[in-house]
Amino acid sequence: MSVSLSYRRRVLQAALAGGAGLLGGCSPLAVINGLTPADTFRAKSGLSYGPESRHRLDVYQPRKPAGNAPVIVFFYGGNWESGDRSDYLFVGEALAARGCVAVVPDYRLYPAVRFPDFLHDCALAVRWALERVPEYGGDPSRLLLMGHSAGAYNAAMLALAPQYLRAVGADLRQIRGLIGLAGPYDFLPLIGPVPKAVFGFPDTPAYTQPINFAGDHAPPALLLTGSADDVVDPGNSRRLAARLLAHGAKVKEQVYPGLGHRTLIGAMAAPLRRLGPVLDDIAAFVDGCANDCGVPGGSK
Repeated sequence: MSVSLSYRRRVLQAALAGGAGLLGGCSPLAVINGLTPADTFRAKSGLSYGPESRHRLDVYQPRKPAGNAPVIVFFYGGNWESGDRSDYLFVGEALAARGCVAVVPDYRLYPAVRFPDFLHDCALAVRWALERVPEYGGDPSRLLLMGHSAGAYNAAMLALAPQYLRAVGADLRQIRGLIGLAGPYDFLPLIGPVPKAVFGFPDTPAYTQPINFAGDHAPPALLLTGSADDVVDPGNSRRLAARLLAHGAKVKEQVYPGLGHRTLIGAMAAPLRRLGPVLDDIAAFVDGCANDCGVPGGSK
């Protein structure tokens, strides 16, 4: 590795950890995407999954698709108020490079919408994937939901609460697995002005919380957190894992020492995979779950 690339990786790691100013005005995600290999995937961008302007998604395929690849619908985070699918090219590349078809949708954000409108958008994107992903080499019977931060919340709600997929003519029994990275699953009482506005403070109903939908109907779950996360309490994953296990669901919780809220998702990117085996663990889970619904490494 050249000195220049090594330096850029160190600066990028520092920026993801909170020192964005080190990048001289460039966003950390833009730098990650700029260092992402372009020869490991094929992409289709801006596909419509619904009537709204933000009902658009990108599809990432392996360079040599097998025709029955596992499918991962990935929802990005951003406190339900920010985010764009183009920022997550590095996630699409990572998943496609491991043989998956990745679907990365935009969805409507606060203040244009509040709970549960963005979940309806996410459900529409999942229905699109179930219906259309064979055109891109994916197998809809091997579909998993994945998200980071607020996106992990969205994925968990769709995987655990049946009403959202049912409303668009789909069924959560079609979901083979849930992968949550640094997700808020049990976060009452609300803290912060945006979550309070999004979820109807002070009369926030219990049905806004994924943990309250945990049951034996849940698909296998992989819940990933970083021990240094100071944005979303890792206890969210611990509590959801315990509740799922109490209902007999298959779940694995993995905590990565030293990783924070942003470096957890950043570790999926090609230039930062030395930070932790996040992508390896996701790929192992997808392989086991998409084939036999097992949870590699057991539960804890």
